[in-house]
Amino acid sequence: MNTTQNPISAERAPAGWKSRAVWTVSVAAGAAAAIGTEAYGLLARGLGVPMRAGNIGAATAEPITVGMFAMGTAVSLCLGTILAVLVARFAACPARTYLVTTVALVALSMAGPLLAGDTPASTKAMLCGAHLVAAAIVVPVVTRRLESVAGRGARG
Repeated sequence: MNTTQNPISAERAPAGWKSRAVWTVSVAAGAAAAIGTEAYGLLARGLGVPMRAGNIGAATAEPITVGMFAMGTAVSLCLGTILAVLVARFAACPARTYLVTTVALVALSMAGPLLAGDTPASTKAMLCGAHLVAAAIVVPVVTRRLESVAGRGARG
């Protein structure tokens, strides 16, 4: 048996999944998350959630325009992909390291919406929800891909 593969994750992974580069899986998941968060934002807009938010400590809010959810997700995707590639290369247990790190970063990312100045509570809740939508799409997919990466200790 090849020591670079976890037989449990190999059974769960779609065909060809394990052979794709970590960065490609992350980018594909991020693209899906960008679409998902943008749809979420459009739904919230349609339900009447105020689309104005301020920066942390700001006295006035700025409009949240169409496309900003996808753009914010894309920026986070760039950083998340770099994280996934580095974890795949250097971590002893890549899937676990990525999962723990991203869960902590998602929790930390809630500070932005929660501390946004001049922003209604419904908008803050909706923005936190957008962070969770993106994470729910990306984190499980990339974590699953990292399960088939040999940890640093297995490389000898």
